Amino acid sequence: MITQNFGQLFRSKRIGLGLTLRAFCLKYNLDAGNISRLERNILPPSLYDEKLAAYAMALRIKRDSEEWILFHDLAHIAKKQIPQDIIDDSNAYNALPLLFRTARGKKLSKDKLRNLIKLLRKS
Repeated sequence: MITQNFGQLFRSKRIGLGLTLRAFCLKYNLDAGNISRLERNILPPSLYDEKLAAYAMALRIKRDSEEWILFHDLAHIAKKQIPQDIIDDSNAYNALPLLFRTARGKKLSKDKLRNLIKLLRKS
């Protein structure tokens, strides 16, 4: 279960680098007001790949790592959108109704549960 949001991850990574908000923004030519709003979840993150990648690189998040994926997933959650790689993956996309049903607390039939397990194993 995810216990942090985009802003919390962003802030913890920045602080982990030993940078104040102002120092971070000066170093990477970013607007301190916008980054502050991002970190406080007042401003949702951009979903443009280039922008997210630039933030991730500044925060020393390695491309295609688990943390990179989490960073992007949290950005999509903040925007209430499904990541494009999930939409493009027909197996994952077809499993979304099962996920939604489970998230709503409705039990799955044994057959649907088996199908979900098969889909997850293929991923």
